[in-house]
Amino acid sequence: MEIQEEQSSVYCPSLTEYKRRKTSVVTIGDVPMGGDHPIRVQSMTTVDTMDTIGSVEQVLRMVDSGCEYVRITAPSIKEAQNLEEIRKELHKRGCYVPLVADIHFTPNAAELAARIVEKVRVNPGNYADKKRFEEIEYTDAAYQAELDRIREKFTPLVKICKEYGTAMRIGTNHGSLSDRIMSRYGDTPLGMVESALEFLRICEDLKYYNIVLSMKASNTQIMVQAYRLLVQKLDEEGFKPYPLHLGVTEAGDGEDGRIKSAVGIGTLLEDGLGDTVRVSLTEEPEFEAPVAKALIDRYTNRSGHKSIPDLQRIPIDPFSYNRRHTAEIANFGGSNVPRVIADLSAVEIKNYKDLKAIGHFYLPELDKWKMNDIGADYLYVGKSPVPFMLPNGLRQILDAETWLRHDDQHHTYPLFNREEFLTSETFHPVLNFLRLEAEQLLEPALMNQLRNTPNTVLWLHTSNEHAMPALRRFMFELINLGLENPVVIERAYGAVGEDKLQLFAATDVGGLLIDGLGDGIILSTSLRSPEDHEAELEIIKAYNSTAFGILQAARTRMTKTEYISCPSCGRTLFDLQETTAMIRKRTDHLKGIKIGIMGCIVNGPGEMADADYGYVGSGKGKITLYKGKEVIKRGVPSESAVDELIEIIRDDGNWTEPEVG
Repeated sequence: MEIQEEQSSVYCPSLTEYKRRKTSVVTIGDVPMGGDHPIRVQSMTTVDTMDTIGSVEQVLRMVDSGCEYVRITAPSIKEAQNLEEIRKELHKRGCYVPLVADIHFTPNAAELAARIVEKVRVNPGNYADKKRFEEIEYTDAAYQAELDRIREKFTPLVKICKEYGTAMRIGTNHGSLSDRIMSRYGDTPLGMVESALEFLRICEDLKYYNIVLSMKASNTQIMVQAYRLLVQKLDEEGFKPYPLHLGVTEAGDGEDGRIKSAVGIGTLLEDGLGDTVRVSLTEEPEFEAPVAKALIDRYTNRSGHKSIPDLQRIPIDPFSYNRRHTAEIANFGGSNVPRVIADLSAVEIKNYKDLKAIGHFYLPELDKWKMNDIGADYLYVGKSPVPFMLPNGLRQILDAETWLRHDDQHHTYPLFNREEFLTSETFHPVLNFLRLEAEQLLEPALMNQLRNTPNTVLWLHTSNEHAMPALRRFMFELINLGLENPVVIERAYGAVGEDKLQLFAATDVGGLLIDGLGDGIILSTSLRSPEDHEAELEIIKAYNSTAFGILQAARTRMTKTEYISCPSCGRTLFDLQETTAMIRKRTDHLKGIKIGIMGCIVNGPGEMADADYGYVGSGKGKITLYKGKEVIKRGVPSESAVDELIEIIRDDGNWTEPEVG
């Protein structure tokens, strides 16, 4: 059925068929980007740029791990000069990977680097602009005067790049929008896009087109919205279709960093956007490339997927977050956070201890249940009801056939298939589930039964390889039909391994959540070990943890402490990985609090964006502490900075003591 709502905008080649956006080709050494070239992998060094041999050896490790471009920071003239020595040593060792100079505040360093390396990255928010968190009222004349000043500072770099054949990335970061942009456009995706377009207009006026664009943010919703809006604005204003560099800034480390990166990057890749990917993890840079490659490789053969009915109009605004309006059924839909259903249907639950895998702990000495931050809301047990009393608030979902024969129909809920739902005469008075395939139409008989059984949550799945668009199209149809049933998203994965599970599920489900679609999540697997019960429970634990991680990364349910930590680079003023681990150890019981951990002022208060508290390197052994974007303490010795950070959180009324035992 064709969606009848007015189309908000087309920001990608197709919402139903996998088609990669056709872009202009950018020359970057011997590794071109865009056009029909593969989506490229890149990362950034963390060694001090003045350490030539250390930088070279790290670059070689990065290339071995799959990097096709390597970015190196050049915060001043001396680092820019040393790029020549790094390049010479790499060539001496037979490595010709294109190098990218990362520039922030220093135009003169950029102008030197552009004569040496294959590409320079400039951030419009701080290249020729400033950020002091000042709100300024600009007249049109005053604003134009600022643009003229920027043109004067930026033009020399553009001319050098044009002369030397050097590529450029105009890379906007959400957290470092200038005071000028913030004053006129606010802290918005539109402000991010306009910040880049101001610089792009100068380039095109000078007939320089060897350009890549990026719209990076730590908030995945804002990041996705900004890239979509950028594509729309490029088309509207008649710009060339420049290639896109995709990335989520300050994603963090471990499972959370990978899931967060996949939610943002994967959502865009699903719609054919993106020509190079950098995954920003607070880990060694050679660990980033394999994650980026795993995300990219899903699309190598995607174009042959099972067809999805075409979609000409979309009933949502893709440039802002609005959750789909749904009826409240039990604790699904309405204003409730999305729920997590743990799939235990293929596992024999033997005793209380087995529920530890889904975040529920029985304490026999106290005869009490306890729940951690990944405590599942529901259990799907299929045909095998749990043989003991569950903790309060945790309920079982049974296959309808089993539920109809069960002794306790009040405290359990049925899952119907289509045929059962159409023919059943018995339903739960509070909550029912109906499992549907995204490809199936909502025929009149089914819609009539849904209206007669209003307390029904839809349980949506698909076998289409192009899963996220298939599920999304079904939900668009629900909106068009005026059906307000909440939807649980089911995704099933086989033997993909925990690392790919995190990336694939975060893409498939996170891409829906970012658009306000979805009221619950269930991740299922055929990967079982019947002969090893503990191994089965470990698999279930990984899936359950991933589900909660996706909800957090999509900003739809905050159950964990969130760490917005930069991936380190040559500017970093302390051991970022060690410091992040230390802060996490002391604070990871503060659920829902966001803490920014930044290695230097470049990734300082602006890059932390919406963090509640910040820990930023301000000099060797010195830390500046923030509450939001406000400096609370400067020059704090690093050995006492974590204690001081905790005192700020305590004074703010957000500290709780961790539980013992």
